[in-house]
Amino acid sequence: MSKRYTPEFKRDAVALVRSSGRNVTEVARELGVSPEGLRGWVKQAKTDRGEGAPGALTTAEKDELQRLRRENREQQQTIEILKKQR
Repeated sequence: MSKRYTPEFKRDAVALVRSSGRNVTEVARELGVSPEGLRGWVKQAKTDRGEGAPGALTTAEKDELQRLRRENREQQQTIEILKKQR
C-alpha cells in the first residue's frame, strides 16, 4: 500500500538532502521513506526550480494538465449524453 506524504514533509525531506551533504539513500533511511520516492521528490524539486531536464513538467504544470484532462473527460461525457438525447 502506498503511503501519502504531505507537501510540507516532501519539501523538508528535499531540503534535508540538499543541505546535509548526504546522499538520498542515507536521508531516506533516516526518514523512513523509500529512496526511489525521495529521489523522485528531489528530481521534481529541481524541475520546479527550473533546473530539470528539458521538457520536464513542473508540479504546477502537472496539476493543470490533470485538471484539463478531467474537464475534457467530463465534457466528452456531456457530449455523449446530449447525442443520445437527440
